[in-house]
Amino acid sequence: MHLKRLELFGFKTFAERTELDFSPGVTAIVGPNGSGKSNLAEAILWVFGEQSLKALRSSKSVDMIFAGSKDKKAVGLAEVSLTLDNSNGDFGVDFTELTVTRRVYRSGEGEYLINRVPCRMRDIH
Repeated sequence: MHLKRLELFGFKTFAERTELDFSPGVTAIVGPNGSGKSNLAEAILWVFGEQSLKALRSSKSVDMIFAGSKDKKAVGLAEVSLTLDNSNGDFGVDFTELTVTRRVYRSGEGEYLINRVPCRMRDIH
């Protein structure tokens, strides 16, 4: 099992849809200060159901949503999808890939999905 892909939209500093592919052998993400490395780590925590806003360096759930900047307007939701390779059957399901998605809207409502099917946080855990 390994992490295959991380997709972000509207999550913290990632205003536009961003996709990172992790081929086998990728072990680190490096970059200068302010490039979003911590936000990537927090996106992984968040998609798996992290509830502690302190752990996500936030004070409320809408802080996960890109708030806008001088050049870009605010977005209405934050979405993170994490795709895991399950070709060896570690998760005990008949899918070779599992994609876990979490969304939160400005209204405060949120949802979880597994392979684009709505589910509960309990199902993800």
